[in-house]
Amino acid sequence: MSAQPHPAPEAVAAIIPAMNESQRIGATVAGAKQIPGVDMVLVVDDGSADDTGTLARRAGAEVITHPKNKGKAAAMMTGAFALRNREISDADPGVDPHYRALLFIDGDLEDSAINTAPLAEPVLAGQADMTIAILPAQKRKGGGFGFVVGLAKKGIAELSGFEATQPLSGMRCLSREAFDAALPFAAGWGVEAAMTIDVVNAGLRVEEVECDLHHRVTGRDLKAQLHRAAQYRDVARAILVRRLRAKRNGGTPGGVSSTPADSGSSESTQNSSDPHKETGK
Repeated sequence: MSAQPHPAPEAVAAIIPAMNESQRIGATVAGAKQIPGVDMVLVVDDGSADDTGTLARRAGAEVITHPKNKGKAAAMMTGAFALRNREISDADPGVDPHYRALLFIDGDLEDSAINTAPLAEPVLAGQADMTIAILPAQKRKGGGFGFVVGLAKKGIAELSGFEATQPLSGMRCLSREAFDAALPFAAGWGVEAAMTIDVVNAGLRVEEVECDLHHRVTGRDLKAQLHRAAQYRDVARAILVRRLRAKRNGGTPGGVSSTPADSGSSESTQNSSDPHKETGK
């Protein structure tokens, strides 16, 4: 898979997939709007049963609504493709469109969304094609037992050579080359692990960046454990698809151009009982 070259981005679009985040989306949008370089905040309201979309618009975001829930990966693609169409239509006749960097932000970050700013800096500077947020230990109790994280780490290392610190982190900034290399997004909860594998194996530069972010942490009740079982299934499927793809292409891909943590097949999306909650696995 190879990415098509685009001009270096000079601006950033924050894309926020969200479902039933009415209590947090306003603060998240406000934080995203303060990020240097961000000139557009786009919320994809993925079938919310509350007033997430209304409150996002009131906070200053542009909003696209899925009448029915399609899952986070589908919401991410909806936002990115809508932005691409806007950029093409805004370009003068005969002039190549100017593409923004794509900063994907979870809808539950609230005020800490502004702290995703370090993700955009290396992409805008041409130093990285994709950056991944490393989150601190969360203040709220909860989280899983590490099975999904372990599976994702092992699969990413096996298939790309990249040693991911937080392989399921959903806060990422991508160049258009990186976004194109990751298409089509993996189904369900496999999207982040698959994205890392695909972008690294396209020969693009991936960098992990520490960000002081805070979000809801999944608990350990029965509903949470069923949620993690679905996560495990989807990550395993994404890894299997890429393992089979590697065999079909004549071997196991090696790691390409990756940077460790810095202190400063066609797969369709699917529904999930909580398709926008993805950290604290």
